[in-house]
Amino acid sequence: MQFEDLGLDKRLLKTIEHWGFDSATDVQASAIPVVNAGKDLLASSKTGSGKTLAFLLPAMQRVMRVKALTRRDPRVVVLAPTRELAKQVYGELRKLIAGTQYKAVLILGGENFNDQAKEFRKDPVFVVATPGRLADHLEHRHLSLEGLEMLILDEADRMLDLGFAPQLKAINDAAGHRRRQTLMFSATLDHRQVNDIAADMLNEPKRVAIGFVNEEHKDIEQRFYLCDHLDHKQALLDRVLAEEEYQQLMVFTATRADTERLASMFVERGIKAVALSGEMSQSARNRIMNEFERGLHRVLVTTDLASRGLDISNVSHVVNFDMPKHSEEYVHRIGRTGRAGNKGIAISFVGPKDWNSFKSIEGFLDKKMTFATFEGLEGKFKGLVPQRKKAFSKKPTQAKKTNKPTSKKAAPKKRNKSFYQGVSVGEDVFMVKKKKPVEE
Repeated sequence: MQFEDLGLDKRLLKTIEHWGFDSATDVQASAIPVVNAGKDLLASSKTGSGKTLAFLLPAMQRVMRVKALTRRDPRVVVLAPTRELAKQVYGELRKLIAGTQYKAVLILGGENFNDQAKEFRKDPVFVVATPGRLADHLEHRHLSLEGLEMLILDEADRMLDLGFAPQLKAINDAAGHRRRQTLMFSATLDHRQVNDIAADMLNEPKRVAIGFVNEEHKDIEQRFYLCDHLDHKQALLDRVLAEEEYQQLMVFTATRADTERLASMFVERGIKAVALSGEMSQSARNRIMNEFERGLHRVLVTTDLASRGLDISNVSHVVNFDMPKHSEEYVHRIGRTGRAGNKGIAISFVGPKDWNSFKSIEGFLDKKMTFATFEGLEGKFKGLVPQRKKAFSKKPTQAKKTNKPTSKKAAPKKRNKSFYQGVSVGEDVFMVKKKKPVEE
């Protein structure tokens, strides 16, 4: 569907054309008419579906065509779970308001609180913020939301998973008038907290579900490699770098130490690389993300900090050096490639410690994965064989005849339980060896 078929203002259509957007994505085509009709919206769509414009375009339309409720209060507030995603949304918004009289501010945790308070005094029309920091400003009365016309929650499921429910409630209460319109986007609508908070914040919302978070991304080729240990993963990564033709590459690890170690290894080999992790200062994180977006680094090694909110069309490859703990995070990680109609490749290393995560991802995607190999780097690890749970019944035992006095209790015996411990994955139980014997 073309944007001109969605009833958008001609000024918006001209801006859209200038920035190279031609046809609307499915979520844009479904959501924009609902929002333009003044309805509350509860929507889900997979990563890379274009949901940012699905709420920014109708927000701009409202600001352009409807008279403001007040002169000083923000008219539109967009909340995002992380600084990185908020920055991405703000960047898209800046494109839309370029050349207009509308002001926008970006309010993030970890940045100067007093400087942000001064920004509110300039009466911005749009506020893009992380919920914790915006709630802090509300508590200090640096802004009022009594005249707010549109409240947008991007990735509401993740905000709730991160523990922002109290802040969302405070923001909702501060903008509790009847004329407010609320839009809520979530990776899934099967999230208990999302449905609970939607019941409190939304008024008879229209529900839009475009695909599912666990749908296979058709523009991303997924490859899995079994590996024995850390050194084997390292050798596989070396082979990927040697044989794959990549533009920009993202490597996801489980720990900050590995991000720094791998980034240093790339630099030693003459590859422009940088590490990113949550322990860095906000200014350092901003600088690294900006440099990677501008193409100053060819490789970004990161934790899950950058699994969402980073939209770079030149990322041709994603490598899961360690598998993520949560299946949804796998989808977001690999979604950093294959964007804007480009093809992408997602490569994952699966060792013994990654096996349970891998099986969970298989179940989440409802797809049986196969393993590829590099010649000369085949490993001994072939995966853990699932063993079904068995029902055990106690058999009656007869007391053994003994000449020893029965009044004394036998000393507890050491029994080696080292051989197997059950680890459940769905209906299966994978038997994993324990290290030390225990005493009963």
